[in-house]
Amino acid sequence: LFDAVNCLAKENARLLVLGRKHMLMNSSNWKREIMKEMQNKADFFFAENISEDDAFLLYATLRSGKHCKFVTRDFLRDHKACLSDSLTRHLFRKWQRGHQIVFFPSAEGRSIKFLPALRYDCVVQTTGDTWHIPYKNVFEEKYSYQVPRKWLCIQQK
Repeated sequence: LFDAVNCLAKENARLLVLGRKHMLMNSSNWKREIMKEMQNKADFFFAENISEDDAFLLYATLRSGKHCKFVTRDFLRDHKACLSDSLTRHLFRKWQRGHQIVFFPSAEGRSIKFLPALRYDCVVQTTGDTWHIPYKNVFEEKYSYQVPRKWLCIQQK
């Protein structure tokens, strides 16, 4: 969390960290001085320790406007499963791909890297006689935020 906050704070992003109240207790996992340093770089909201914090995350992201992004390791599958129909689930996945920033540790383990949210919809797109088709070289199981980053451009002659 400390590395993520520091990395995003360098970009002058306005940050809201959603956590649980146990993070305020000085412990081996949550050092008081590190928490204070993070609180100087970001706003914090601490939910009850037994809370379902995903609802806070979704509400805060939606309430903050269409350009707001969120970072979580959660794939939000439970929330998608609760949606009543396939169209709503599709819209949620599309919204998620456009707003969820995915982070992963670098190979050396010293820093973290972020995979930005997509600014485009990853579906076949056409303009006139040109088709743009997203693809992957290898078939592999993927999460909803993992979409092809390569595009095949086909033009009818």
